Parts: sequence; structure tokens; C-alpha cells
Amino acid sequence: MKSTPAQRIGALVLRHYYLFRGSWPRILEMAYWPTVNMLVWGLVSQFLAESSNWVARSGGVFIAAVLLWDVLFRGNLGVALAFLEEMWSRNLGQLFVSPLRPIELVAAMLVMSLLRTTVGILPAALLAIPFFDFSIFKLGWPLLAFYANLLFFGGVMGLGVSSLVLRFGLGAESLAWVLIFALAPISCVYYPISVLPDWIQPLAWALPPTHVFEGLRAAMMDGRFDTSHFLAALGLNVLYAAGATILFLSVFQVARKKGLLLNVGE
Repeated sequence: MKSTPAQRIGALVLRHYYLFRGSWPRILEMAYWPTVNMLVWGLVSQFLAESSNWVARSGGVFIAAVLLWDVLFRGNLGVALAFLEEMWSRNLGQLFVSPLRPIELVAAMLVMSLLRTTVGILPAALLAIPFFDFSIFKLGWPLLAFYANLLFFGGVMGLGVSSLVLRFGLGAESLAWVLIFALAPISCVYYPISVLPDWIQPLAWALPPTHVFEGLRAAMMDGRFDTSHFLAALGLNVLYAAGATILFLSVFQVARKKGLLLNVGE
């Protein structure tokens, strides 16, 4: 008996329904982007409405914030995509019949993150000079501190995402984009932490990017490098890096015992 077009369409829709039903990251993603955009730009709008004088003397703070946010985003994506490439090509099993150790894979992913981020951000930073008469390189040595802290934390986030993908399969790969943007509203990329509600400010201070972006505004608007923000971001980065590494190595051991390295799917 021949199937009708409606039946074939319905079968495909049903297939995707079962796919979504069995994958909580996919369900989360559908409501996630509108919510994050609303929070970020709602807070930006509130800040601009209340701080016209601040904006008038802010110079290129917003351009610098955009560029450094991209360092964080690409640092995360560099690690996550390096790991996902191995999963997409079904190559994890082959890698680990070689002498390669898990910690060496982590190190290689971090190197790839550095290379991807540098190649990605440098053209944008250079183009900002002729287009907007703004050079982020004028920050000097503080720029290196900001860059290193954001890249490091991005790599830590990417390692955490890689752990979740290894544990839950490729159905969780969208977390490579989702999780980092969840931090955008409370990382105070475009506005000072005082804009946030009081009850969420302690959570914001627990994130390295918040200290970096507060330090960026201090450097650009007050002409000073705030070492307290730098040391706080560095200390938090070390703490999160230790946690993410332990998580990845633990999940790796579980995946190896359960044969997930050779059977990676949705």
C-alpha cells in the first residue's frame, strides 16, 4: 500500500518529535535564545537610559567589550569544536588505542582554542582602527591580561561542554553555543555590575569574565589597571580549570568503561 505525502511528512515530523523528546538540550535551546537576548539587551537598555553621562565619556568601551566577549566565546568554541570534530568523525576510539593520554587531548584542545581565537579576533581588532578610529591595542599590557583570562575561562567552559557531550552524546552538542551565552547577562559585558539586581550580584562576582569586564572599564575610563580584578579573575580561573579537568577525566573514565568512545551518537 502506497503512503501518502501527508503520511511521509507526518513520519518525519514524528521522527524529530522523538528526537526532541529524548534530548533535553534540544528542548532547552528552543526557549533559551529569546530569553538570553531579552535579558542582555533589556539590561543594556536600562543602563543606557540611566547613564547618559557615562556613555558620553565611554569612548570605545563598547567596541572593546564586543571584541573581548568574542575572545571568551571563541575560546569556548575552540575547545568544544576541537572535541566535536573527533566525535563527528568517530575518531575518539582510534585516538585512544594510540599512546595518547586524556590529559594530552585536553592540552591539544587548549592549544587549538588559542590558535582559533587569535586567528578569529585579530582581523576584527585591526578593522576597528580604520572603521571606528579605535585601537584596542592602545590598552597595552592590560590587554594581554584581559585576553589571557577570557581565553582561559573560555577554554574551561569548552572543556566542561566536551564532558557533557561525551556523557550525553551528540544530542548535547548545542551546549557549545548555549552555555557560554547563558553567562552573558551576568558577566556584565556592556554595563557595570551595579545594573544587575542585588540578589544576583554575588553570582556575577563568582565569574572571571565579570572581573575582566569591570577591569576593562576601569582601564579605559579611569586610566588604571585594577590588579584586584585581575587577581580575582586569575584565582577563579584556576579553581574552575581544576574542576573542569577533574570532570572531563572522570567522564572519560566512565565513557571508556561503557564503550562510549566507540559508540558515539545522539
